[in-house]
Amino acid sequence: MSPELKALFEPKSVVVLGASELMGEDSLYAMFFRFIVGNFSKFKGKVHIVDLSGKLEGSEKKPNRAPRDRDLAVVVLPKELLEKNLPKLLTRKVRALILVSGDLEKKQEEGLSNLVKRKKLLLLGPNAAMGVINTANGLMATAAREPIIRRGHLAIITQDSSIAAMMLDRVHFHNAGISKFACTGEGLGVDETDLLEYLVRDKETNAICICINSLKNGRRFVEVIRETVKEKPVMVLKASPRLEGVFEAALRQAGALLTENIGELIPIAEGLIKQPPMRGNRIAIATNFPGQAILAARYLSEAGLEIATPSNETAKKITKKYPSVRIKGFVDLGATAKASHYKFVIEQLLSDEGVAGVMVINAIRSSLLESEDLCEIAEVAKKSNDKPVIDVVTCDEDYAIAREILADTKLPAYDRIENGARALKMHNLRWKMLEKLKQK
Repeated sequence: MSPELKALFEPKSVVVLGASELMGEDSLYAMFFRFIVGNFSKFKGKVHIVDLSGKLEGSEKKPNRAPRDRDLAVVVLPKELLEKNLPKLLTRKVRALILVSGDLEKKQEEGLSNLVKRKKLLLLGPNAAMGVINTANGLMATAAREPIIRRGHLAIITQDSSIAAMMLDRVHFHNAGISKFACTGEGLGVDETDLLEYLVRDKETNAICICINSLKNGRRFVEVIRETVKEKPVMVLKASPRLEGVFEAALRQAGALLTENIGELIPIAEGLIKQPPMRGNRIAIATNFPGQAILAARYLSEAGLEIATPSNETAKKITKKYPSVRIKGFVDLGATAKASHYKFVIEQLLSDEGVAGVMVINAIRSSLLESEDLCEIAEVAKKSNDKPVIDVVTCDEDYAIAREILADTKLPAYDRIENGARALKMHNLRWKMLEKLKQK
């Protein structure tokens, strides 16, 4: 089905059907409709609005008068109005349909399925309120209120609209860069496996996050995962205990990276895009506050990793240039360290054969390190082709600054030491999976 999904993600023309004024509980759909219409302001294609209320400027009031042959239709109506107006819209011929409407009765779902088959229509939904996003063409077919999304290379697939909204919130919080985003809702048509098949061929996407509650065809999903991970890392957030046990083992065997923590999902997935897989489990730590490194040792151990003490040769090079630096398993640069200290120390650690990756832990406002100095660390990370470098900025205010400065660099930023440790674990698992593929 993947070639057909172009109408969903890459439409040239769109019609949005809804009602801008509704009463009672139905007013939720009116609000969603207004949000979606507003979100199309930056779309590069043609947009035609059908407002049953007749209030929005420039809109058409009757669905059967919408332009013919639209690539995509977005329908935001309560089930009573949906049953009456959707067939009228479909007489105008559309290729793909995002159905925000939810809580349909079984009879309505059956009628919808028959209608979709008869019209040979691509359906996303019902109950797909968070819709579809494609940052390459400005498509924001989502009921999220004024979403602030940066263009990037991470794709996200969800089933549940409430979790989808949470994911978009996390994307904004971490200032992550997104290529594609899709919410399948109840999945009567397009499902997460279809989306995976499309995204593995998408040149804008370098890593994929999936949040699943249930699956129609687990075997096919695992098979597509197995093919996808050859090209791009796939992180799966398990939202239901029903996906544990045999199915979880099958996903791991296929090469998926599993997590149960929605907080770590987005930053770790973006880190997999920015930094290389990690061969080995020995992590060097450079920090300006030693207490944080002591805490990191615990989290690294829990992730199956360990601190790499710099070799004698590496230690001598560091202390010769910067005598104030202390090496005690980890490298304590001290609160007075500036960008030049970090740059030199990280370069030496990366050249050490006993180091598989580097975790930088720093505080900004409690030291002489300035926020702009993070760019020097990012330059070192950019040049590292075989050992990942990550930055953990533990103070919330400092992290807010760091995520803005580092957004378009190759240095991943994390707001928690435990997330940084888990990220390095994922880099290691990614390397093991790729090595396993080479042996087949």
